[in-house]
Amino acid sequence: MPDKLIILPEEDGKKLGEVLRTRGFSRKLLCRLKHTESGMTRGGALIRTVDRVSCGDEISLASPGTSELEPSPELHAPVLYEDSEVIVFDKPAGMPVHPSIGHHDDTLGNLFAAKYPGAVFRPVSRLDSQTSGCVTVAKSQFAASRLQGKFSKRYLALCCGEPPAEGTIDAPIAREADSIIKRCVSPEGKPAQTRYRVLASDGRYSLCEVTPLTGRTHQIRVHFAHMGFPLAGDSLYGGSCGDIQRQALHCSEVSFLSPENGEKIRAVSPLPEDMARLTDYKEESE
Repeated sequence: MPDKLIILPEEDGKKLGEVLRTRGFSRKLLCRLKHTESGMTRGGALIRTVDRVSCGDEISLASPGTSELEPSPELHAPVLYEDSEVIVFDKPAGMPVHPSIGHHDDTLGNLFAAKYPGAVFRPVSRLDSQTSGCVTVAKSQFAASRLQGKFSKRYLALCCGEPPAEGTIDAPIAREADSIIKRCVSPEGKPAQTRYRVLASDGRYSLCEVTPLTGRTHQIRVHFAHMGFPLAGDSLYGGSCGDIQRQALHCSEVSFLSPENGEKIRAVSPLPEDMARLTDYKEESE
């Protein structure tokens, strides 16, 4: 399904490329549109970025290189926030974000396809299958371009043991040799920083508020294991699985500026029951 935008009075007479760049479309995205069949049209006719537009023109932007997902209406994930450009889902643990081998119709993408038939699934934040919480999905190329790398995430992590009250873990992360999944701290890795503070601890488990300052694969899991306090339930990185059978990691908050109107948006997901029962921490009510 192509995205549509209407040319505003203040954009009258401007070149299409200038309009799109002002609205937040990146050069990379504009290049993709130029090389996509019927990438940009006006009234059904092709239009170029150098062509001038008029107030009221309806511009259709094709979605390049998109494959259709099988809709699965029986799936469910609460919606934490939604407007015309963005939706934030509260993804349950065990639901993958994208289809893959063995997961063809049980993902957040399949749920999105059922909710918005024919629309393109554009998650701008992602979580591992077993990590729960906020996943932000753009409804248009414009929104995806505006949001990419321009939002913040907060996590709650339940780790084994009792780490120092707060700190910043600064340790490079690389793929572990002979593994396509596991990561490790290595001098040859990419820079990675994670800030945390302990919210509650009983000596056995500690609930931590975590803010990743970079976005490496498995970053929080690897960093806490590197400190000697792996996440509860995280068998891949040495966490105890006696009380919870998935990594105890939850994306509790995302914040960003709405592509629709520039308003500051904050979506919050409560700590899920399987983690909440292992800590006496009480979240503040909104």
